[in-house]
Amino acid sequence: MKTAIIAGWRTPFVRSGTHFSRLTAIDLGRHAVNELLARTEVPPDAVDHLVFGTVVHDPQAPNIAREVGLSTLPPNVPAVTVSRACASANQAISDGVNLIESGNAGAVVAGGAECLSRIPILVSDRLSRTLVAASRAKSLGARIRTFARTRPKDLVPVAPAIAEYSTGETMGQAAERMAKENGISREDQDRWALGSHMKAHAGTEDGRTTAEIAPLYVPPEYRMTVEKDNGIRADTSMAALSGLRPVFDREFGSVTAGNSSPLTDGASAVLLMSPGRAKDLGLEPLGYVRSYAITALDPAAQLLQGPAYAAPLALDRAGLTMADIDLLEMHEAFSAQVLSNLQAWDSDRFCREELGRAGKVGHPDPEVINVMGGSIAIGHPFGATGGRLTTTLLNELGRRDGQFGLITVCAAGGMGFAMVLERG
Repeated sequence: MKTAIIAGWRTPFVRSGTHFSRLTAIDLGRHAVNELLARTEVPPDAVDHLVFGTVVHDPQAPNIAREVGLSTLPPNVPAVTVSRACASANQAISDGVNLIESGNAGAVVAGGAECLSRIPILVSDRLSRTLVAASRAKSLGARIRTFARTRPKDLVPVAPAIAEYSTGETMGQAAERMAKENGISREDQDRWALGSHMKAHAGTEDGRTTAEIAPLYVPPEYRMTVEKDNGIRADTSMAALSGLRPVFDREFGSVTAGNSSPLTDGASAVLLMSPGRAKDLGLEPLGYVRSYAITALDPAAQLLQGPAYAAPLALDRAGLTMADIDLLEMHEAFSAQVLSNLQAWDSDRFCREELGRAGKVGHPDPEVINVMGGSIAIGHPFGATGGRLTTTLLNELGRRDGQFGLITVCAAGGMGFAMVLERG
């Protein structure tokens, strides 16, 4: 039994610190799920389970799925939060597939949300210990003596870092290293970024992208309506991109803000069903999940090269080859990461030595990769991007009368995700 994907919707993806800066990931997730159910006209009590992804958890609401579910679904619908870095929504969708194909659910809402405008700020270890000790003090004098040991440096907040816990390397530094080790030029990185913006702008202008977006009226005044992604730069050019300074290696680097995905706020939701449940409700699926694969490699190696390992495995499980793929949606953390993975698939040496294959896997023509732009232009709310990739791929397969599509995502920790989708 293949899991049917009925529909998907998302909020606009906006740069952190802009339109959604006063909202929470729960607010954004609630909007995506409500719109998904309303637009498909599926009654909330027809949903058996909610699976939602996020990366930067709110300490006051660590199970975002349950909070989103309590405001969108009946209270007896179970909800679970999953976290697989940038592939968190993909993991949520995969878990939904597992629930349906094991017979434990007939309908699942899966997706994710991230509001990087509202990340929790940590305190120093010393201040944390002081606060705990003060809470246990049995008198006012004891509390005062505890706080008297605090020094000004102890009060400095600890800024969150998008870095590997095991190596201390940030994703940007890893992308920079991959660009050097794989010979990915600055010009090629900027050209890929330019294409991302141009295709995303075209998809917005002709309505393909905005058809997947549920406009959001921003509280508390509700005077502003956000209807589209705000990171797309229709006015950019190779000259503008090439003029930006490298960020992670200022002297010899090639990774810039222009060829990297920006910090972004947003949410997405996808409706999954068993074919029988879809038929009972009179719903026509966009497509079906044929296979998926998740892989991992040493984070000290090619950190963002996970898709190079995951995609061939997903294709094997689907009984397909890369030549069968009509459209490919690759998460664009960085141009260097995308180009490194494409290079790996097209390398006989890599595929023999790393994948144990007779020769190269290959990849589709770049013209059918991210045909409505990618994360560099559209943005990347960590927990939500997987829902966007899934929805866009199936909608565009329908428009082009394609049969098979492939999704790939690199994720922190050296992980890779791939999923093969097909139209019925």
